[in-house]
Amino acid sequence: MGKKTDILVIGAGPAGVVCAVTARKYYPSKSITVIKDIADGVIPCGIPYMFASLNKPEENKLGMAPLENNNIEIVIDSVVSINRGKKTVETSGKNNFSYEKLVLAIGSTPLILPIKGINKQGVYPINKDMEYLKSVISQIKQCKNVLVIGGGFIGVEFADELSKLTGINVTLVEMLPQLLANSFDPEFSNLAELRLKERGVHILTNTRVEEIIGKSKVEKVRFSSGEEIPVDGVILGVGSKPNVKLAVDAGLELGFYKGILTDEYMRTSVDPDIFAIGDCSCKRDFYTRKSIPVMLASTATAEARIAGANLYQIKVIRENKGTIAIYSTYIDRLVLGSAGLTEKTAREEGFEIVVSSIDGIDKHPVSLPGACKGKIKLIFSKQSGIILGGQVSCGMSCAQMINIIGIAIQKRMSCTELETLQIATHPYLTSAPTMYPIILAAQDVYGKI
Repeated sequence: MGKKTDILVIGAGPAGVVCAVTARKYYPSKSITVIKDIADGVIPCGIPYMFASLNKPEENKLGMAPLENNNIEIVIDSVVSINRGKKTVETSGKNNFSYEKLVLAIGSTPLILPIKGINKQGVYPINKDMEYLKSVISQIKQCKNVLVIGGGFIGVEFADELSKLTGINVTLVEMLPQLLANSFDPEFSNLAELRLKERGVHILTNTRVEEIIGKSKVEKVRFSSGEEIPVDGVILGVGSKPNVKLAVDAGLELGFYKGILTDEYMRTSVDPDIFAIGDCSCKRDFYTRKSIPVMLASTATAEARIAGANLYQIKVIRENKGTIAIYSTYIDRLVLGSAGLTEKTAREEGFEIVVSSIDGIDKHPVSLPGACKGKIKLIFSKQSGIILGGQVSCGMSCAQMINIIGIAIQKRMSCTELETLQIATHPYLTSAPTMYPIILAAQDVYGKI
């Protein structure tokens, strides 16, 4: 069966949905179709919280109302091939769709580490499929000893969430010397590790899993140290790899980390009528332009808006200048945020930098109930005074502070501009206007430049 559509989006995760809705706003007369291969997807960032924080897993379902409300057709099927010459795609259901513009929002697949025994029952990669995750949740809740492999954001958030389940012992293993090592300097990573230990999580850093042991189902694991511990459930929280087979088979070009190569308007390098967005596309660092393995819903939706607005013409000068890799995480009331370069990565890349660290309180006065001690660290170019990165730890006000830092990085703001920042404050919501951490950190660094 053949069907014609003007704009065809493959994938209905955050990137696919946002791109289709954006395209509808900019091209109201065009027909738009979204093909998704999973009936019920999930909100990616909410997956860890399906295990304990949410009343039921279905509360984390990724709704399709934005598509339905914008007259966008939804097809549940799986695309198996792209014919660029004929501008058609074929699905596993033997359907053919012709297109004018094609958007690949085909996401990523969990990494499966080359560990002996990794395919045993009781080892769970994190697939973004509601029915699959409901089954995983049910089985994990029957476990007594759960191992989380990976000390990045996914692993840390899973360890924190699983520690809320009664009767489960949680171990978190990371091969690097510290948790969250790719996004935070040690003084911030140490806060995460301390908070998890307070939650009862057993943490092993500088440690690899050598073997998952058991007959058909996991019974214990052996680490690189030689230590063995009993385990009846393993969560793989080590990240994902881009889904690119469909693109490779169609002759599209890949970047260094095997994401689909695109220009600043998300057009693929060899076919201007095919766009790639989200986890499947290649990411470049904002400052160095090097390819980096960053997969974030916030980055994906920014790319989706760029692509959706510029499918037919460059309507908006809204190009992708690279990812600043802006993150935030929540561990038992501790909020951590990071944007741009860390001190470690800035020095490794050869930047001449100055660094400012300030301690503060997230409410005012400090005696206000719920006030939380925090820390902010800003990294600036020594010669120009331009901000390169920042990290924060505190209570909920971290969310607005790291986003301010993110905007400052994208706008290449100087320490002088940050020192004169005009902000809204409130005793329950922010630090005092006289002691606002971002402003103090900018003032502190000014004399060092």
